[in-house]
Amino acid sequence: MTFIYFVLILGITIFIHELGHFIFAKRAKVYCHEFSLGMGPKIWSFRRKNDETLYSLRLFPIGGFVQMAGEELEEDKDVPRDRQLFAKKWSQKFMTIIAGIMFNFIFAVIIFFFLALFNGSPSTKPIVSVVDKGLPAYSAGLESGDIIKRVNGKKVTSIDRLMLELHVVKNDEITLEIKRDEIIKEIKITAVEVTEKDDTKRFVFGFGLESKIEKGFLVSLQYAFMKTGYLIEQMFWIVTYLITGSIGLNNLSGPIGIYNIVGETARSGIANLFYLLAYISINVGFINLLPIPAFDGGRILFLLLEKIKGRPIDPKVENSIHSVGFFLLMLLMLLITYNDIIRIFVGG
Repeated sequence: MTFIYFVLILGITIFIHELGHFIFAKRAKVYCHEFSLGMGPKIWSFRRKNDETLYSLRLFPIGGFVQMAGEELEEDKDVPRDRQLFAKKWSQKFMTIIAGIMFNFIFAVIIFFFLALFNGSPSTKPIVSVVDKGLPAYSAGLESGDIIKRVNGKKVTSIDRLMLELHVVKNDEITLEIKRDEIIKEIKITAVEVTEKDDTKRFVFGFGLESKIEKGFLVSLQYAFMKTGYLIEQMFWIVTYLITGSIGLNNLSGPIGIYNIVGETARSGIANLFYLLAYISINVGFINLLPIPAFDGGRILFLLLEKIKGRPIDPKVENSIHSVGFFLLMLLMLLITYNDIIRIFVGG
């Protein structure tokens, strides 16, 4: 079942992303040779009546693509020039490229909305609900009802951001800026090491966050947009901390790591699987938004440069940059996959 869930989650996420590109390409009357779900050898394909596009399913469920005429900035001799992507208006090219990202974000909003509608909307504010006696937070003076405003000087507006900041804490010491009865206070807490029942050890500060559940259509809608926004913000900071070295590459997961996460999530219920689907969809959208060559963000960057300069970048230069970027991304993926294997099978 883990393999089935893994294929479904990756397949749906990729399908939504590529569907965004495909719909806007068709709207712009770009000739689409193929819409593929998966990579590698074809295992099934068909072509609809009066439609030039080949719809295919490929062997490896770790990617997908829409093959558009003129996408590589070079003229496709078999397709009329006015139906090639590079020959379209700037706005049409921009919307075709960014649509995949937007579809991923919208898809996440929809999932979070229905999860909240059926299960209730969890609180997203970093409000302290429980302070354990005998642990550092209690000794430092933290109280139930305190609203956490900053961690080590970094502003936090959501539980997601708070958890990230706690993750990157060095020396297991934090300075919390909290709001209590309209008064701002600073509290310093040093974590202590505790041993769990299974003999694993971890550091704890000794406080829990509010988990209040609200129900209703408007509340669910608000939660869906806020949760998506908070996760996008969290991913921005994760990338920032990767660049600055606060978070190591061993914290990232590739296909093997995601497979393991899917298996663990499946055991905790179907609702959590849908949450994971939304999270991965946001992840795919955000990563593609980054100005990295070979990703959508890299192509968007070149489009913005084209808009500023008033003319397209030399196609050979752009294609070369995308090729180098793709090669470097493959090396990064190999490193992340290696870390996944070490973490799962060796325990590193």
